[in-house]
Amino acid sequence: MLTVAPEVEVLARFGRALADPIRCRILLALRKAPAHPADLAEELGISRTRLSNHLACLRDCGLAVAVPDGRRTRYELADERLGHALDELRAAVVAVETDRTCVDADEKGCC
Repeated sequence: MLTVAPEVEVLARFGRALADPIRCRILLALRKAPAHPADLAEELGISRTRLSNHLACLRDCGLAVAVPDGRRTRYELADERLGHALDELRAAVVAVETDRTCVDADEKGCC
């Protein structure tokens, strides 16, 4: 059974990965299919160096893995459930944004 600290650390790592729009775009691209860094860089319109830094962060967070593919390396989500989690999280956030339950949201700057 997990204790509270590891659960919090896992969520913090996930949050750190999602805190950058480029990493979010990488995760969404990998959700569709594994990819080689050169292809990802081209698809996202960023340099390979910049992509490499973001992939390292995603690896360190435990969300992406590097898989040897001949002389190249392919990246994919560390677990297929992450793709489902991203879909569910995105759907939940969209639902919350469209269902502002706080009547004072505009005035208080909340929700």
